[in-house]
Amino acid sequence: MAKPSRAPLKPQNRRGSPEAIEKRRAARLFNDILGGRGAGAHKRDGRTEKRRQRLMRELEAGKARGSRELKPLDVLQRVNELLELGEPLSSIRKVAKVRKGSVAPEDMVDVVSRLHKAYGFRPECYRFVGVSDDVLRSAGVLGAEAPRRGGRARRRAA
Repeated sequence: MAKPSRAPLKPQNRRGSPEAIEKRRAARLFNDILGGRGAGAHKRDGRTEKRRQRLMRELEAGKARGSRELKPLDVLQRVNELLELGEPLSSIRKVAKVRKGSVAPEDMVDVVSRLHKAYGFRPECYRFVGVSDDVLRSAGVLGAEAPRRGGRARRRAA
């Protein structure tokens, strides 16, 4: 005689699914716009503000959650996320220690190209781990016209 099969397994929790996350984000945005805060207010909810503070703290200390040393990929992820949250590059630069590149640029091009295809980090993020603009151009991250550093364009005196 065959044993009766077990009851079907409990469905997996869907709170962390990409669809559920997108629903929550869309709902918050909808409530913000119709609730009077508007898109221009840039007021963050408590969770987002705490996350921003934690990311800034971790970049400043160079450690994740207070104990583990940040790897270069961790730095890229944190800087990219802070930029997506609307944090200005200048304030990130104040707390993050920019690492110097110790690897030959020729060796970095293929690795940076693969990494950029996989993650799609913003080009500004790579500077925090010591990747130069030349490497970014060769890897296809930056176009031929890279943004110049130094702020405003200077005018020549006529």
